[in-house]
Amino acid sequence: MWFKSKSELVHEGEALPGRAEEFSVPEQHRVLGTPLRPPFPDGLERAVFGMGCFWGAEELFWKVPGVYTTAVGYAGGFTANPSYEEVCTGRTGHTEVALVVYDPEKVTYGQLLRVFWERHDPTQGMRQGNDVGTQYRSVILTSSDGQLEEAKRSRDIYQEVLRGHGNGDITTEIAPETSFFYAEAYHQQYLAVHVNGYRCHSTTGVPFPEDS
Repeated sequence: MWFKSKSELVHEGEALPGRAEEFSVPEQHRVLGTPLRPPFPDGLERAVFGMGCFWGAEELFWKVPGVYTTAVGYAGGFTANPSYEEVCTGRTGHTEVALVVYDPEKVTYGQLLRVFWERHDPTQGMRQGNDVGTQYRSVILTSSDGQLEEAKRSRDIYQEVLRGHGNGDITTEIAPETSFFYAEAYHQQYLAVHVNGYRCHSTTGVPFPEDS
């Protein structure tokens, strides 16, 4: 019997088993026209951000100049290739995330971090706005030691700024990316198809320092 609350992370031994098969996704990005799956061109880098409902998060990043492609998926948990319905139970350990593949010659990781910090509220714990549950928690999953260091540094900078404005502590998880599972096809670039669709990102209203 499952008794945990929506805001309590599942332990690995309690997680749903998932499946070996990956979900199919469109070959091309509906907005950018680029591939959703690797291999990607040489010189590009990847970043993974969780900031509440992944529909709106993905839209924020595909609009950033220098971003090559984006996709939505699940990460940070235990269940292999989970379905959306499974993630919503809280029994996978995953959170909804956006994969961002970008050209570091055109946009820096620091600029992507600025979008992340400013466009959601990283102090809300296991929720984002009216969306409550571990699958909506704030996360940064990094693909290199350099990203990990920069993400932690940016968190510390933004924390001091938030405190100065009377905000609470940042709850964002920052860790190396261990796995990313693509979400079902209908979730990919959802807001490009459903232009008046659901966007739920509370913000602190506090800008990240320009000179950081």
